[in-house]
Amino acid sequence: SEQRIGSFNPQDLANTAWAFAKAGVPAPQLFDALARESEQRIRSFKPQGLANTAWAFATLGVQAPQLFEAIARESEQRVGNFEAQNLANTAWAF
Repeated sequence: SEQRIGSFNPQDLANTAWAFAKAGVPAPQLFDALARESEQRIRSFKPQGLANTAWAFATLGVQAPQLFEAIARESEQRVGNFEAQNLANTAWAF
């Protein structure tokens, strides 16, 4: 997965992070790559993708300050498009 992350779309990135977090599988190199790629494409994420990505990183305790800054900026701009669960998950992650 790490080698092909550049071909992932934003939903693929969010789903990958979510799946590993849900399974409780820490994968430091994968999450480093996910953070870099997600940060570059943050404007293309849907609100659920932003929320799931933040939740996944926080659930596994992965430190990604630049990614979280990008998620915060993007979430603030689009907060009106978030469903209640997305808001709750994003707030919890921070």
